[in-house]
Amino acid sequence: MAMAMSDSGASRLRRQLESGGFEARLYVKQLSQQSDGDRDLQEHRQRIQALAEETAQNLKRNVYQNYRQFIETAREISYLESEMYQLSHLLTEQKSSLESIPLTLLPAAAAAGAAAASGGEEGVGGAGGRDHLRGQAGFFSTHGGASRDGSGPGEEGKQRTLTTLLEKVEGCRHLLETPGQYLVYNGDLVEYDADHMAQLQRVHGFLMNDCLLVATWLPQRRGMYRYNALYSLDGLAVVNVKDNPPMKDMFKLLMFPESRIFQAENAKIKREWLEVLEDTKRALSEKRRREQEEAAAPRGPPQVTSKATNPFEDDEEEEPAVPEVEEEKVDLSMEWIQELPEDLDVCIAQRDFEGAVDLLDKLNHYLEDKPSPPPVKELRAKVEERVRQLTEVLVFELSPDRSLRGGPKATRRAVSQLIRLGQCTKACELFLRNRAAAVHTAIRQLRIEGATLLYIHKLCHVFFTSLLETAREFEIDFAGTDSGCYSAFVVWARSAMGMFVDAFSKQVFDSKESLSTAAECVKVAKEHCQQLGDIGLDLTFIIHALLVKDIQGALHSYKEIIIEATKHRNSEEMWRRMNLMTPEALGKLKEEMKSCGVSNFEQYTGDDCWVNLSYTVVAFTKQTMGFLEEALKLYFPELHMVLLESLVEIILVAVQHVDYSLRCEQDPEKKAFIRQNASFLYETVLPVVEKRFEEGVGKPAKQLQDLRNASRLIRVNPESTTSVV
Repeated sequence: MAMAMSDSGASRLRRQLESGGFEARLYVKQLSQQSDGDRDLQEHRQRIQALAEETAQNLKRNVYQNYRQFIETAREISYLESEMYQLSHLLTEQKSSLESIPLTLLPAAAAAGAAAASGGEEGVGGAGGRDHLRGQAGFFSTHGGASRDGSGPGEEGKQRTLTTLLEKVEGCRHLLETPGQYLVYNGDLVEYDADHMAQLQRVHGFLMNDCLLVATWLPQRRGMYRYNALYSLDGLAVVNVKDNPPMKDMFKLLMFPESRIFQAENAKIKREWLEVLEDTKRALSEKRRREQEEAAAPRGPPQVTSKATNPFEDDEEEEPAVPEVEEEKVDLSMEWIQELPEDLDVCIAQRDFEGAVDLLDKLNHYLEDKPSPPPVKELRAKVEERVRQLTEVLVFELSPDRSLRGGPKATRRAVSQLIRLGQCTKACELFLRNRAAAVHTAIRQLRIEGATLLYIHKLCHVFFTSLLETAREFEIDFAGTDSGCYSAFVVWARSAMGMFVDAFSKQVFDSKESLSTAAECVKVAKEHCQQLGDIGLDLTFIIHALLVKDIQGALHSYKEIIIEATKHRNSEEMWRRMNLMTPEALGKLKEEMKSCGVSNFEQYTGDDCWVNLSYTVVAFTKQTMGFLEEALKLYFPELHMVLLESLVEIILVAVQHVDYSLRCEQDPEKKAFIRQNASFLYETVLPVVEKRFEEGVGKPAKQLQDLRNASRLIRVNPESTTSVV
């Protein structure tokens, strides 16, 4: 019962709100006076809100129900418009064909009557031929035209019209001096940008019997125009542009390699432009064909004799030529071919690149191995303009100005369609340029951390991951294409590696990091570079070539640091045994020397915490072995002699100092201690250095063998008391 009452109340409320004299202010005032309190107002508000939601649902349901019918109706209207337009063209062609039937084929008995009839028709045509002035006086009306009659006053009228044109348009007099040229049609138009559909300028079009002249308005000089362009009708294609409000009443002119879009004042004038352009083009083509036939006719005297003696033999002689004409014809009347240019425009506007290329492939397959008569050439001209527009859109999709997110896979769609269009080289170039910009952006966005090694880990991960993804995507996109693309990729990879090395060197070598840090960073970069071998791409030699100068500089710098430190310790050398004070310190030193490769260090330790070696020699051993270990991490063949010469220079500083001290020392006990340190250098340290170098490099070093085999590295003059170091 309550539900029935609520339904009746809702229906009553709906009727009240839907009434024609409903006033919201008065309704709210009455409701406030009749309500008992806030609760009644809240309930009434809920009822109104529920009614609003119900109304919205009903509207949505009705829209969904009629949506399909709307689409189908619009499609049928579009199809009907296309068919009517085609029917109009067919009727025009039939009319032209009937008018072009030569009177000479009629029987001779009817020749006199035909001549009389022709004279009568000319009289009628001269008085009331085709008129495009549409009831407006003057030459520069909104739409103008001329009679198609070719004799008598008509010729004088055409000449006067052309003379007026020369007077009103600046800069075109030297372009319109062809004999027999006359004005067919003219009118105001508005030009739009072909890419962005923005209004450009007001123009006035003048259609001659063999060309189209476009002139721009001169606002400061009323009734005057300035020459803009002149197009021959032989290379001009006219395309109807579908109405897409507010862009309507437009048509496009294709003049390879450019195109222009014009808007007429209304649909009627647009239709007139399309019809007159097509008629004039057809008349010009027919005129050219007749001229060619007349020029070729004198070359066949037997055929002229045959025509003069027996006119009925013309049909017999021309019958073999009919199949040749029919063989050259190509059926372009199919609906999908007629709508192909407009369908391509729709696909490009909707970014349906695959659909556009599919249509192009279908057309190319259909026209394959077929002749190219004028209709086919005209169709190809229209299609080529769309191909150019599609290529420009695809190029923009791959440009670095677009978003670089999504990785290499985001470019696959545009690249694949460019390859299908035969633009493989351009697709490769744009793909690699896009990826180079992406890699550069990724490196630039990396935040420079305080720890160099942490930054290098991130840098290597970002760069080599991008390089690996790019290589895999390149292999997918360009599989089966010209091998030159793969050469381009290798060149690009080297360029990208140069970008990586610049960022790497700036952080590692320019900031004067320690040799151990530099060695770890280079090791990380090498490990990441070796991962590219999984896809058959080895760039290790490139990274070596790009880093060799920086590593040479680092080795030289660290060598100088070791030499200066050794010389400083040599200057303060007292030749005393080391006392480490605590067993822990002694144990730590033993571990350090063991890690350096000195396994017999126990024989040089004494009682308690004493070590029977000089502090200078022990420090030199640790520093030299540390330098060798870090340098081997940086090693590659190009650095062989640099590393070897650096080791020899460092070792020479120590052994020269020992030889000099041994020669100059007079105290027997100190002299024995110096000999013990020299024995440690020659018999323990140098063999360890030589062995570790051979393990790291893979081949022995003759220079180190000579140092070890010599009893004294540098012979000092016995009478000299000065050191050579």
